[in-house]
Amino acid sequence: MAYVITDACVKDFLCVEECSMDAIAPRASDPRADEVSQVSINPQDCADCGACIAVCEHDAIYPEDSLPADKTDAAAKNAAFFQ
Repeated sequence: MAYVITDACVKDFLCVEECSMDAIAPRASDPRADEVSQVSINPQDCADCGACIAVCEHDAIYPEDSLPADKTDAAAKNAAFFQ
């Protein structure tokens, strides 16, 4: 089970820096950072460690199986970023 970033993300890149698996993108230095409204977690690379949740001050990250009903589209949106 991967973690998922929802549209509550304010793109402060704290979770990107915290992720030891480099599963969250884009980085602030990535040219694509200006093109997206939030960062995303690659479900294939996420190690389910929860480090990203610990630094997110906006309650934007959830385990995939615990997404609020109004945020279920976030899993597909995260995965699509990496395709």
